[in-house]
Amino acid sequence: MSSSNSHSQSQKPSINYGSPCAACKFLRRKCLPDCIFAPHFPADQPKKFEAIHTIYGASNVSKLLNQLSYDERDKAAKSLIYEAEAWQRDPVHGCVGFISILQKRLNELQIELAIARRELSTYIVSEAPQDANAFRRSN
Repeated sequence: MSSSNSHSQSQKPSINYGSPCAACKFLRRKCLPDCIFAPHFPADQPKKFEAIHTIYGASNVSKLLNQLSYDERDKAAKSLIYEAEAWQRDPVHGCVGFISILQKRLNELQIELAIARRELSTYIVSEAPQDANAFRRSN
């Protein structure tokens, strides 16, 4: 089966109830029933589309979404939104900046955990011989 065949089989039309999606509102165009943006950018969430449009451009996002199956589009749209919002918060590092912060915090927590385990092991080791001696005395 060719790749274009698999895409057309999994495509589902978007449902448009008369209100244009956030993308069509922003771009000031009529929102058609088969709008590629409608399922991912509802009218009540305009900031999400504005973020991806500012960072990637509507045309590029449209091309990307059209290359994917319907089922893959939602994950791609969510990822693009997350990344675009990260670039807006941190224009130098984007997502990588947040990932670096999380990695640093993870390293700090791993060090704290190692220290806590080391402390705990000293208590366990110091109590273990006493318990063993108590067991021997009772026999």
